[in-house]
Amino acid sequence: MAAMPDDDAIREVLKQVDDPEAGMNIVDLGLVYDIRIGDDSVHVDMTMTTAACPMADMITDNARAAIASITPPDTAIDVELVWDPPWTPDKMTGIARDHFGW
Repeated sequence: MAAMPDDDAIREVLKQVDDPEAGMNIVDLGLVYDIRIGDDSVHVDMTMTTAACPMADMITDNARAAIASITPPDTAIDVELVWDPPWTPDKMTGIARDHFGW
């Protein structure tokens, strides 16, 4: 059986998931709040830039698929949208701020 990835590996694979409206990956946008890895599960708390984001389902589905690509086949993957704390631009990485010219 393959080993569970660590937090860094999960964050790295989530960098493949873009918010198409922002044109940036969800990690650098600061949308990924928490990652908890169990013996046979991965739980991710993430948010959207706004609760009205029309792409939320697609983004969370893409996040689940990205995580599944590096976890053992029977891993339970839960990507939960949370709204507290609300997302603000200060959660972005320097890479994202540079991208947007901030």
